[in-house]
Amino acid sequence: MSEFGIESNHSTETHKQGSAGDGSFKKRLGIFATCVVGGSLVALYAVTGPFIAPALRKVCLPFVPATRTQIENVLNVLKTRSGSLVDIGSGDGRIVIAAAKSGFKAVGFELNPWLVWYSRFKAWREGVHHNTSFYISDLWKVSFSEYSNVVIFGVPQMMEQLEVKLQTELQSSAKVVACRFPFPTWTPDDVAGEGIDTVWVYNAKTFKPPIRNYKDSERPN
Repeated sequence: MSEFGIESNHSTETHKQGSAGDGSFKKRLGIFATCVVGGSLVALYAVTGPFIAPALRKVCLPFVPATRTQIENVLNVLKTRSGSLVDIGSGDGRIVIAAAKSGFKAVGFELNPWLVWYSRFKAWREGVHHNTSFYISDLWKVSFSEYSNVVIFGVPQMMEQLEVKLQTELQSSAKVVACRFPFPTWTPDDVAGEGIDTVWVYNAKTFKPPIRNYKDSERPN
């Protein structure tokens, strides 16, 4: 065989090996890229899942951070109050932390675990962790009977149902502060702020049904 023929065969074999090597490398690269994308999607779901899940519920209470003005309005309408305070749907904990700094024993209930963990860390960092508590819980599964001050950043779809719950559970000495949206049938004792920063203040004495005296019920008409 001529030297030309030998060189041609050698070139062909080298080309085949190069092609096979390129194909193997592309295959490995494709598998690696698939793993990276898949892992990224899993991580993204793990982080965003708790944020999205509440929005898929029948009554949505999305996380919308309170503005500084809203927080100031809440604290101003409660400046003569003391004792316990609960923030229903506490988000990142800013209302609870601000209330604790103002002397309240403040508690937050939030369905999103990531926000609860962040709130606990933030309360510790702000030095008020001894006067704050954060719980991962659905607001409809919690009783608010022990709280004398209630703050809620609600949405219109839930306010009527929440009226019934709070009217049943709260003591007559309690006060309720609704932010962004008022309760549909209750009459507020006070209103502060304007626009999205408006807060409505309700006294439980005005929305709780009067307690009927047993002796009165026995009296003939």
